[in-house]
Amino acid sequence: MFKRLKDFLKKGKRQYIILFILAGGVGGFLYWRFIGCTSGTCPIKSVWYYSTLYGLVIGYLVGDLSYSLFFKKRKEGSEAQ
Repeated sequence: MFKRLKDFLKKGKRQYIILFILAGGVGGFLYWRFIGCTSGTCPIKSVWYYSTLYGLVIGYLVGDLSYSLFFKKRKEGSEAQ
């Protein structure tokens, strides 16, 4: 199973980032559900779609950063040899 996931992620940047975006959205929703603000004074945590949208954005940023850190260095290093 992990080999198939690893092969899926090596296919390209788009699949890798989509996986992180989905994980961020789920994480944002779960954060709202279990930790969120019930008084309504917290702008991000008070409504589920704000928290989910925030999680999607964070997932995109983390996915893009991690892809550029881990996969681009490997490609540059393998081409130089």
